[in-house]
Amino acid sequence: MRPITLAAVVLLPMRWLAAADGPHQYPFQNPDLPMEQRVDNIVSLMTLDEKVACLGTRPNVPRLGIQGTGHVEGLHGLALGGPGHWERPGNTPVPTTQFAQAIGMGETWDPDLIRKAGGVEGNETRYIYQSLHRGGLVVRAPNADLGRDPRWGRTEECFGEDPFFNGTMVTAMVRGLQGDDPHYWLTASLMKHFLANSNENGRGGSSSDFDERLLREYYSVPFRMGVLDGGSRAYMAAYNAWNHIPMTVNPILREITMKEWGVDGIVCTDAGSLRNLVTLHRYYPKLSEGAAGAVKAGINQFLDRFQAPVNDALKEKLLTEADIDDVIKGEFRVMIRLGLLDPPERVAYSKLVGEADAWKTAGHKEVARQVALESVVLLKNAGGFLPLDKSKLKSIAAIGPRADQVLLDWYSGTPPYTITPLEGIRAKLGSGVTINYAANNDNDAAVKAAKESDVALVFVGNHTTCDAGWEKCPTPSDGKEAVDRRAINLEMEELVKQVYAANPKTVMVLVASFPFAINWSQENLPAILHMTHNSQEMGSAIADVLFGDYNPGGRLVQTWPKSLDQVPEMMDYDVRHGRTYMYFKGDPLYAFGYGLSYTTFKYSKLRVSAGRSVSVDVRNTGKRLGDEVVELYVKHLKSAVDRPAKELRGFRRVTLAPNETKTVEIPLPADSLRYWDVSAKRWVLERDEVKVMVGGLTK
Repeated sequence: MRPITLAAVVLLPMRWLAAADGPHQYPFQNPDLPMEQRVDNIVSLMTLDEKVACLGTRPNVPRLGIQGTGHVEGLHGLALGGPGHWERPGNTPVPTTQFAQAIGMGETWDPDLIRKAGGVEGNETRYIYQSLHRGGLVVRAPNADLGRDPRWGRTEECFGEDPFFNGTMVTAMVRGLQGDDPHYWLTASLMKHFLANSNENGRGGSSSDFDERLLREYYSVPFRMGVLDGGSRAYMAAYNAWNHIPMTVNPILREITMKEWGVDGIVCTDAGSLRNLVTLHRYYPKLSEGAAGAVKAGINQFLDRFQAPVNDALKEKLLTEADIDDVIKGEFRVMIRLGLLDPPERVAYSKLVGEADAWKTAGHKEVARQVALESVVLLKNAGGFLPLDKSKLKSIAAIGPRADQVLLDWYSGTPPYTITPLEGIRAKLGSGVTINYAANNDNDAAVKAAKESDVALVFVGNHTTCDAGWEKCPTPSDGKEAVDRRAINLEMEELVKQVYAANPKTVMVLVASFPFAINWSQENLPAILHMTHNSQEMGSAIADVLFGDYNPGGRLVQTWPKSLDQVPEMMDYDVRHGRTYMYFKGDPLYAFGYGLSYTTFKYSKLRVSAGRSVSVDVRNTGKRLGDEVVELYVKHLKSAVDRPAKELRGFRRVTLAPNETKTVEIPLPADSLRYWDVSAKRWVLERDEVKVMVGGLTK
């Protein structure tokens, strides 16, 4: 989404229908009527001008007393502030709980925890909307796209590269955002960006080209799971085309998401997509044709200047009032599910009002801290160098530009507080250990600090906004929205080399949104930790892991190549050509699912219940409490079609005390082994032999 859309996020405070609790002036005000009767009644009462106006992001009909709700951003915490200035113009930011970036949330491999994080965000979103009259209840999250290429500038927004994994995390986030009430939603989860949107350069007019099997088995999977398993009924169409048909007008919006999956809510454009149909895709000669094509495809909310093109389309007989009636019903279904047309006493979430600021509660802080802790990935630990024993340290160096920063990204909100790594280390060590801090890339100061210390910690990684303006990234390995990375080597590794030369007891803490080819560091340093940006609890989590108060259990969610020579050209969307762990050629630097621990685990007694589940015993054979991520993969041995080298089909994060054994059961239903038969246009379960692999990836 481009900066031009900020003004479009201006929202109105919620107002309950005054007539809803007494005699009903209109049938739609009766909460006991079936939803479709209520929606049909609303549309029947509206004028054509009112219907056109509702094709924006605020489905308000003041004449009927209907005031809907607009959109907010919330990939890793509600954003009503932050670098993107998501607050209403003239207003100060509203503090909200900020979690690790979505890719870091993925690295927890803990969907139950991510559901809790979604619940925290949904709670704060509803509270702020009702108590402070700020924001909205349609949350643009999660990002269900797949991180198929390490150069993608928005890698930080997705959960990883695997369709089943991403779908599982998307489902968890959706459920958290929408809540557990059987009748009403806490907020409405609007997934982004349908579909195959993982290049930034040229995205407004590019085409992601691949076959129908990849559409069904890879790119659409997280969205499908978000709808069928999570319950989302809203999404944003992507900028790009699929096989040269722009997603804003692609027939699969109706044919797959609506007719097959049951999406009946909000389907919106990305910002400027209507204009792009004419200027970049050149799919239509004029905006009126683009507007008509979008509405007929199922779009019911435009993030564009849409009214003139829609009215022109009506005048030119390209669009009918009935076409508009059909799509805007979805908006009112969402408003009803949010409880906005019903008496507040019927809606449990209407009670989320009061004087206490939700983001200050201990429970919200604890979830943010737990996400931060579980997201830390131990990449290397030669000879058990970590954790550090603070009782044996007299001095320690904290070096590098990321040592005293918690960087926020474009979709961040404004956290109520932040704890930087330096602050976390100071709090952990107290006054008994000297901390030699070298703040930036002044190599002389860094070398001096390293030489004067027992251990050197070097904090390096990308800058979340490239420390530059829109569409600008001076550092080749940095990336963000609208800018893909040009390199995956870590420029700051030169600083790491100099620190290591001064003090071989050097630990890298890589705070990063993307995979980096840190080949030299992996070969030479004794230990490497990885964490993503944005968490308000970043510093406390890093300190807890470094000094052994928490045993890291995070795992990578992307393949980290050794060089760009190992991945195909950026715009090659056919993942079979060497993308992701499923088709990667050669040996990566770090594999998908990789991560180390301060303890060890042993697997035994693998049992397979055909078509149902897989069970295995896992024992902690070390001396520390720790988390193991049990990963279940399958390989098809006699399939009639090409299959991946292996496919993730289940996982479970478990905590084990020393010498403790747990039996871990992971569902493996037969339906999960199907493939899409292109000729028959359906899922097929074939006679096959399937190899089942279960374990933790530590090599």
